[in-house]
Amino acid sequence: MINLTKPTFETSELLQIRHRVQQQKPLIHCITHPIVIKDCANALLSISARPIMAEYPPEVAQITKQAQALSVNLGNINEVRMQAMMLSGKAARENNIPCVIDAVGVACSEPRLHFARDFIEECRPCIIKGNSSELKALSGFESHAKGVDAGEEDRVREETLEEHIAALHQLSIDTGAVIACTGAIDIVTNGTTAAILKNGCESMSLLTGTGCMLGALTAGFLSAGEPFAAAILAISYLNICGELAQEGQPGPASFFLRFMDFLHLVTDTQLENAMNITIQKGRIHHA
Repeated sequence: MINLTKPTFETSELLQIRHRVQQQKPLIHCITHPIVIKDCANALLSISARPIMAEYPPEVAQITKQAQALSVNLGNINEVRMQAMMLSGKAARENNIPCVIDAVGVACSEPRLHFARDFIEECRPCIIKGNSSELKALSGFESHAKGVDAGEEDRVREETLEEHIAALHQLSIDTGAVIACTGAIDIVTNGTTAAILKNGCESMSLLTGTGCMLGALTAGFLSAGEPFAAAILAISYLNICGELAQEGQPGPASFFLRFMDFLHLVTDTQLENAMNITIQKGRIHHA
């Protein structure tokens, strides 16, 4: 059984990370793909971070060294982009710059899976993000991905929550990274403590790139907070903005515009009142 205990800090402490980003305006280096470059850059601007989307291999290490965090995304790989990611990841590790890898598609593509494992081994990212199928593949388990989406058999449900948490704890221990598992129920773990997050809305699944935007936001918050809290804040922030944008049941195009507005305009009070977070071994409980 999951053992819930009382919190040792309030969710308002998560919002202090948001405030530090607003004050510091960190430079965030994102290596992502053409489908989502603009949306990821705008997501970072919404939290007052400064995005740079460089992927030209001769310059990426120099740019990473100037950044306050690095985000790499495997959503659309090619030789140049993979080379740039590895160069940037190594520069980040050598210069103690926090890094996020979004392991998009590793459950449906052997080249992506091999690259992700090499990147994690050589660059030691602070946060590994993926859906349940992608993280099962990284853990060496059989997965049932449908392209870049999680397979129905792999999805996190209430009845399988403890099983997923145990596997994600182990992946965190094995990699030394915080693991952020996204889905209808989100899980964040640092290997000893798990956060179970239950915000979000169906309309977000009608848009491409929201998961990639989450990876960028995670890097933005990681620049000003420790990895476990940064991942929790990023997931809660994005999903609550989706909930607010969905009010009134707009169509996909108008939902996207409302969603982008709320990324900029959501208040601390709206965030704190809506956060649905449960912690397995203490720290935060807010539901």
